[in-house]
Amino acid sequence: MTGQWTATRDLAGVQRSTVPSASSDFVRRIEALLDRTEYRRCDKGEDLEDIYRLRYKSYRLSDMVSEQAEHTIHDALDEAENCHKFGIYIDGALVSTLRVHHADARTPCSPSTMVYGDILRPMMAEGASFVDPSRFAADPEWSRVYPQIPYLTLRLAGMACFHFGAPFCLATIREDHAGFYKRIYESRQIGGLRSYPGLNYPVVLYCADVNAIRERSFARFPFFRSTRMEQRLMFGETKPGDIAPLTILPTAKYYREAA
Repeated sequence: MTGQWTATRDLAGVQRSTVPSASSDFVRRIEALLDRTEYRRCDKGEDLEDIYRLRYKSYRLSDMVSEQAEHTIHDALDEAENCHKFGIYIDGALVSTLRVHHADARTPCSPSTMVYGDILRPMMAEGASFVDPSRFAADPEWSRVYPQIPYLTLRLAGMACFHFGAPFCLATIREDHAGFYKRIYESRQIGGLRSYPGLNYPVVLYCADVNAIRERSFARFPFFRSTRMEQRLMFGETKPGDIAPLTILPTAKYYREAA
């Protein structure tokens, strides 16, 4: 793609002694797939329309949403100033998408704060900030071939926490998905069953303490690591006149190569 930017091989701060061993077949499979993966910030144009259509395709398959004539899923939160929308591509094909909000007292808008504002807004008023990933959707055909896609996708949530310095990562999810977040992120439930606008099922609110699980998570899942450069390309502000990065390559492998 003409003019595309790629993540610089920024190894600043990578210390040999802190790079964990990645020996399991599970980790090796994900790392091999990550080498074929690229992330795109999707703010406008065809890429954005593609992720809206992917949301609909994925959600309708499991009856998460009602039928829509336009076959797309989007809402006002997609236009919030603290919103970041991504497409995840394997070998150039769109396989999944994720939306990330960074919510704090200055920019409190996010899916979780909309539904659980009585819980989260007082915390933000006292200085807390949250990364709030939502609208995860994966292509059903690609998911059958690569069940590792959720790990590639949710890797973005950790990067957002590190970039913004947010100590907590939220998950407003259906109750039967909670096991994944408890197992991978050691998340704990802080909000009970509530309705979410547009979804055909109730949700619960979970929260992960990023600083408490950081090193343990990296040791178990080294592919969650990223360089500061990758984090900036993913979530850094684009000033008027700047060219936004179109394609961002994962940098977890540079920690692996430094070992």
